[in-house]
Amino acid sequence: MTGTWRNWAGTVHARPAETVVAMSVEDVRSAVERARPRGLRVKAVGAGHSFTPIARTDGVAVRLDGLRGLTAADLPERRVRVRAGTPLHELNPALQALGLALPNLGDIDRQSLAGALATGTHGTGGRRHGIASAVTGLRLVLADGSLLWCSAEEEPAVFEAARVGLGALGIVVEAELQCVPAFLLRAREGSDTLSAMLDGAALRAAEEHDHFELYWFPHTDRVQTKRNDRAAPHAPRRPLPAWRAWLDDELLANDAFELVNRIGAWRPRLVPPLARLSARALSGREFVDHSWRVFCSSRRVRFVECEYAVPRASVGEVLRALRDWVDAHDVAVSFPVEVRFLAGDDVWLSTAHGRDTAYVAVHQYHRVDPGPYFAAFEAIAGEHEGRPHWGKVHTLTADDLAPRYARFDDFRAVRDRLDPDRVFGNRYLEQVLGA
Repeated sequence: MTGTWRNWAGTVHARPAETVVAMSVEDVRSAVERARPRGLRVKAVGAGHSFTPIARTDGVAVRLDGLRGLTAADLPERRVRVRAGTPLHELNPALQALGLALPNLGDIDRQSLAGALATGTHGTGGRRHGIASAVTGLRLVLADGSLLWCSAEEEPAVFEAARVGLGALGIVVEAELQCVPAFLLRAREGSDTLSAMLDGAALRAAEEHDHFELYWFPHTDRVQTKRNDRAAPHAPRRPLPAWRAWLDDELLANDAFELVNRIGAWRPRLVPPLARLSARALSGREFVDHSWRVFCSSRRVRFVECEYAVPRASVGEVLRALRDWVDAHDVAVSFPVEVRFLAGDDVWLSTAHGRDTAYVAVHQYHRVDPGPYFAAFEAIAGEHEGRPHWGKVHTLTADDLAPRYARFDDFRAVRDRLDPDRVFGNRYLEQVLGA
């Protein structure tokens, strides 16, 4: 099968020589074995939610859509094995049915499990870790078509590299995840000022709450805050009324916001007053629901995104510099800036490796040129040893990245061992890892 592939944002296109829809692990192995003699590179393709060309190929694109669902569950140990093409929005209710949950999630659940792991999808929580830290084992199809299982006990170097593997080591076909008992989150959403956040309120909230994030609306001093804490084990579930969920999460956050962005793209001078309107349109709310229902939200307004992980103590300086740049330049920013937090971890290419981290993400509507805004933000983040999200727009190269990751060369050594001929390579991997 051939045809044009596009990512979710419509910013990356490719015309693979062949597209394979894998329904089994053997289909993946066969695709790799057939590609090598033809000199074709192979890339796994998930939901296309990366803004970088990490999945682009002119060789063989292997869609993992058919590799879905749980393959095993050890309930006493709270471990499950999951096919790599399983979308997170299918995995979460499947875990719920077993009385389990992932300890942390991002705010979008459209990604495949393999894609979320490969790019380091993280979520928020000042004392928590990203999704990759829940991985206890991975099964990969290697460049010669063979299968390899890796864990902390078996092939530990491969395991450490593959938890955030960028698709550079092989095609992940199955993952083992360490879950926790299913839990409820008490969500409290409200508003505040950026000035207060810059004065230390954001850092305090990241320590005080299980999961904290904020959204700053450029051209204003307003922020929306989300403080989510684990409810007591037997607390009652109190979800939002259906009408309120529709009003806030569909009508305002999607339909009305799409209109605001279309108007802003047509008349950029209207963006600042529209931003002030948007900042005040979302009122406070409180509810208690299943963790994954609180973590994840519907995002139908298409955008492009650039996100950097910076040392947590630097987040105030980064936001202050970004605010000053926006105020000093004739630029229209209709999307809020998202700020999240994670504890440092030991995953080799995790953007939180070795340090407590703040994530600052900037967005632009997909019909607007993000170039000057993103370039300014990258320069600001670079002054604070920022690490770009692997699946979001950035311009850094291997030479830039190597000093920012203590295990960068170890990762490249594993890659050289598993894929010396770069069967799984593409231009993006050449950019961020070297040839």
